[in-house]
Amino acid sequence: MQRKVLGLCAIVGFMAGCVSPEPSDRTTHVEADTTEQDLAPIPQGLMVDTLSLDTTPLRLVPATVNLADGRTVTLNIPEGYELSVAAEGMKRFRFLAPSPDGRLFATDMHDLTDNRKGRVFIFDGWNEDRTCFTKCHTYLSGLHNPNQVAFLSTATDTFLYVATTGELLRYAYHAGATVPRAKPTVIDTFPSHGLSYKYGGWHLTRSIALHNGKLYVSVGSSCNACIETEDVRATILEMDPDGGNRRIFATGLRNAVGLRWIGEALFATGMGSDHLGTEAPDDVLFHIEEGKHYGWPFHYQVGEELFADTAFLKPNMRVMAPTKAYAPLGARVGALGFELFQGFTNPHLNNWFVVALHGSSIVKMGKGYAIVRVRKGHTAEPIVTGFLQGDDRVARCCDVLMRDSTSFFFTDDHKGVLYLVRRKRTA
Repeated sequence: MQRKVLGLCAIVGFMAGCVSPEPSDRTTHVEADTTEQDLAPIPQGLMVDTLSLDTTPLRLVPATVNLADGRTVTLNIPEGYELSVAAEGMKRFRFLAPSPDGRLFATDMHDLTDNRKGRVFIFDGWNEDRTCFTKCHTYLSGLHNPNQVAFLSTATDTFLYVATTGELLRYAYHAGATVPRAKPTVIDTFPSHGLSYKYGGWHLTRSIALHNGKLYVSVGSSCNACIETEDVRATILEMDPDGGNRRIFATGLRNAVGLRWIGEALFATGMGSDHLGTEAPDDVLFHIEEGKHYGWPFHYQVGEELFADTAFLKPNMRVMAPTKAYAPLGARVGALGFELFQGFTNPHLNNWFVVALHGSSIVKMGKGYAIVRVRKGHTAEPIVTGFLQGDDRVARCCDVLMRDSTSFFFTDDHKGVLYLVRRKRTA
């Protein structure tokens, strides 16, 4: 193919995992003499790029934990840290969100046997000595692929937003409650169908973020690679907290699962199409700007270069100029949740983006299956590995969240475990 360069402890036993389905369509790549376009420039002057950075390589060492199901798991983590199980017994365990009253909320998409049995959990009763939660409550159940929750507090009220495949739900939130006191308001709806995917459509997750009184929602494409007929697909939407004034904020985003505001900048992870082989395109970390197009399906990125996908970009076709990603992460690695580790005491992690690479859906590729650190201009470097051992999936990391300045959580949506990586305590 010729490329054209475009310049809880083990007490939650009542609550086990699944893998993503392999893509079922393969698009033929057609050669074409496509017209080159000027690239949208990489944004300059980002706050994050002014932060100091220690590029000293991390040394990883093995750490072993025992799970309630009898398994022993060994992962490689930074030297001087320890690995523990903060909660287990979940299933397709997804994203984390601290609540205003100091608890930890998490989503669980159940499994692919029935993706309308999703739940939202509350973890509470943190035990610092045992490094685990002692309480788990099922706050919501019977949801269609709940991927992420977010909280909004006003002068008089607090609301919990829950993003499911077809609906964005808003609940009145009350501190300390273990179930909602009233039914939700449906503030928006999204398409829930797609191509060649028996569970209801490609890219069923909806990610949400709040900033400056606005709500941002990522709606993935209906397919692996196609030209969409619905404007809402492959976009990030902006709306008021009540769902009003909805508009498209950015486009060309095939599946932006991770979504987070950092200062005044919106970042998102993105996963590339599967029809171009195993080495292209890269999955990436985007800096999202209003009105920009991020390539899909007409362009894709490999390393720092953008290419035309001539299966879709035809000669003389007029499309928006693509915006290059903030950082490439590698092909087929499955970039999902991330956080900028600010105020972390370890200088080798402080001010780095820490990104969960879920891993390729086809195990034999062996791509991803790591948590990495990355910044603009720096190659992604693993900080937690061992999720894939031979052909055996030990875990699939989904989200990362700093707990405090010396520790961080990450979720495993393969076996339903919440892990903690913490600096070792001195005697």
